[in-house]
Amino acid sequence: MLGSIHRVLARICAVFQSSDFDRDLQAEIDAHLNLLAEDHIRKGTPPEEAKRLARLELGGVSQLREAHREVRGLPFLDVFLQDLRYTFRILRRNAGFTLFTIAIVGLGVGASSTIFSVVNALLLRGLPFHDSEHLVWISNRADDGLKEWSVQVGHFLDLRDQTKSFSDLAAYATFSQPADAKMLINGELERLNSLQVSQNFFSFLGVSPQLGRSFSADECRWNGPHAGLLSYDTWKRRFASDPNIVGRAVTLNDASVTIVGVAPRTFDFATVFAPGNPIDIYLPMPLTQETNGWGNTLAVIGRLRPGITLQTARAEFQILSEQIQKQHPERNTLRPILTSLDQHVTGSLHNAFLILSGAVAMMMLIVCANVANLQLARSVTRQKEIAIRAAVGAGRRRLIRQLLTENVVLSLCGGLLGVILAIGGTRLLDGLRAFNIPLLSTVRMDVASLVFSVLLAALIGLLFGFIPALQVPSISVHDSLKDTSRASTGSKRHTWIHGGLVVSEIALACVLLVGAGLLARSFLKVLEQNLGFQPERVAALRIDPSNSYSTRVQRNTYFDEVLARTRSLPGISSAGLTDVLPLAGDRSWDVTAKGKVYARGHFPEGYIRIVSDGYLAAMGIPLRAGREFSERDTPSSEPVAMVNETLARTLWPGQNPLDQIVIGEGGSNPGRRVVGVVADVRHRALEQESGNELYFPTRQRDESGPVYLVVRTPLLPAALASTIRTALHLITPDLSGTEFKTLQQLVDKAVSPRRFVVVLLGGFSAFALILAALGIYAVISYSVNQRTAELGIRMALGASARDLQERIVLQTLRLAGLGMLLGSVAAWIFARTLASLLFGVTFTDPATFAAMLFVLTTAAALAGYFPSLRVSRIDPMAALRAN
Repeated sequence: MLGSIHRVLARICAVFQSSDFDRDLQAEIDAHLNLLAEDHIRKGTPPEEAKRLARLELGGVSQLREAHREVRGLPFLDVFLQDLRYTFRILRRNAGFTLFTIAIVGLGVGASSTIFSVVNALLLRGLPFHDSEHLVWISNRADDGLKEWSVQVGHFLDLRDQTKSFSDLAAYATFSQPADAKMLINGELERLNSLQVSQNFFSFLGVSPQLGRSFSADECRWNGPHAGLLSYDTWKRRFASDPNIVGRAVTLNDASVTIVGVAPRTFDFATVFAPGNPIDIYLPMPLTQETNGWGNTLAVIGRLRPGITLQTARAEFQILSEQIQKQHPERNTLRPILTSLDQHVTGSLHNAFLILSGAVAMMMLIVCANVANLQLARSVTRQKEIAIRAAVGAGRRRLIRQLLTENVVLSLCGGLLGVILAIGGTRLLDGLRAFNIPLLSTVRMDVASLVFSVLLAALIGLLFGFIPALQVPSISVHDSLKDTSRASTGSKRHTWIHGGLVVSEIALACVLLVGAGLLARSFLKVLEQNLGFQPERVAALRIDPSNSYSTRVQRNTYFDEVLARTRSLPGISSAGLTDVLPLAGDRSWDVTAKGKVYARGHFPEGYIRIVSDGYLAAMGIPLRAGREFSERDTPSSEPVAMVNETLARTLWPGQNPLDQIVIGEGGSNPGRRVVGVVADVRHRALEQESGNELYFPTRQRDESGPVYLVVRTPLLPAALASTIRTALHLITPDLSGTEFKTLQQLVDKAVSPRRFVVVLLGGFSAFALILAALGIYAVISYSVNQRTAELGIRMALGASARDLQERIVLQTLRLAGLGMLLGSVAAWIFARTLASLLFGVTFTDPATFAAMLFVLTTAAALAGYFPSLRVSRIDPMAALRAN
């Protein structure tokens, strides 16, 4: 055993001391040669002849060196290093081929690794919480059975106390709005995003504060001590990472709040639950009788007990909900929906990213086919080189190993480039905060992605390396050493392989182009939807009056002055106020009409908008009938409302809605007279039809929260931001929360998930089209070069260059036609998988398929036309002499 170990170690040491061993061996050989030569000299042989005879007696010195190396070291490693050195010499000699191959492999590996990093972060890695596979999202089915609502506090407490399937439940408030908290620090006001959470929220998710502690039971009482827990970014940005921040009091929403902790850097609530809306400070959510009266306000998460399945928990909650509903008929309806948390967070993305993964796989097949085609063409030109190496003693196994080494080195160099591109790609994705996609900011080029890149590159090298390697056994040394013009002519088998690879590239490109075309047309269809408002040249400024405007009269006076000053500014066409912007949040009530009776839980759902006069004009929302709100709609005047066309049809089908009485909040108020009907507005999503919408005048509502000042301008909206802020600060010097955004930004954010998929698939399709065109060009160019003699003879026999060019282009189009025929069938199958992502188009959309055929036909014709131009430079007499 020890002897074997010693021999292995000795061989390993010999690898690193090979030059020393070679010198010792050479010295010993020289000594033997000298001894033998001296013997012959003593016998009377001349010195030169004695040396020759000594070399003959000793035998082959080169073979002796090789035998010595095999005995003392690791022969396979020596051979590998020799192959590697030869590979680098060959690749340097063919720099153009080397760089092109590395570039396309690098682009393919880079794209694949980027998508793998995204899929790994969103679908494979799991959520960044402790034991996340046992977390369950618990929501409440709406009355219409389609939408999901949040859960009432009382229902949450009863479910938490009575469940046997869950070890614990946690919750956070769903009524938070962006920039809903005002923090006063060192005399400066700043708007923050706040979130109210249950006492156990952080411990439930397995998150320990970086500094301080989480909330205590006392702080989670109604009117308990005010406490806050900062996010890591806010602590770093606003408090300069102050290590003594715990226990410090800050002014939040005009109240003193004690900072009790700082969340860890690794915890980002918004990344999982609210992409694009990072939370700055967490506040305790009282789960009491008082907050129960707020209605459905909680998003609930549960942790399954060990051994309990989701199906078991669903069955239990069905029984519990019926029991709780009977015990508390005064509460809102409870119809629990249980979904695994990862399915809730990323479930809607599964199809999109599986499709993108398939697209990347097809693109990589195109890369492999392209490189294999190049390698096949190159292997024909290298036949003479391989034949010479075989003639001087290289075995077929050694030749095959050498070719595989070349291709693996090429692919690994391409893989290195791909890793660099993937790192850049993932950083680019991290910077695209506008994309409203969960967990996108967690995408990184981690160890798993790096391993994937290396394995993919190695696999590509082996795949396209086998094609030239398989040609080695069929190479005839005798024929290959003949005249080059004859020996290098490709066989029919090569021609068939070239053609098959090109057909496969075109078929795969066809699939990707159809997929990208369908998604692009869907994206355009979404953008073409009638939004109900005109976002161009419209901006909104979020404002929040100070506490000096605490009564309804004071706030109305303040809002009147804000509108008057804003409308007087140059460049303002119209201005109005609203409590919520389209595509940026919602709230709903039960609504009914006077005289109509609905069973509890079956009221129509109405989305509430509180707006001022001038709002419709500023937003570009058409008034269909009646009038809009005016200065006459005061707190002392008759309560009025406007409804949209959908609500008018819901409550008064076939009737005139004007002067009808609409009642909000499930009939708990006397109602309002309808004075106007407005067009439907897509408030929730561009793909969703408008729901029932009910508009109240700002002056008649006692709302204390922030509002949005909406302005329409013929100028660029961003140019007016500072002007409007200055005008508002003249009214309220301590005004905070002047967040400025354009309506087009809201539209862009709403379509960002679609744009994300379209951009990626479109990029892959463009790359595939380029590769397919290059593949056609390479094959036709190779074919023209190989057929130079044949084409010259045809020209000598009377064929014109134009006729031969047309034949070459037709040959190209035949290949492309076969590829498009096969690709159209595959594209139809692929398009069916896209059905859930399409909007406004069918997966068999004729326009998309026709556009694909046109693009590929044009690309193929051009790729065949340019190589055909070489025909005009062929000399027929030179071709005849060569044959």
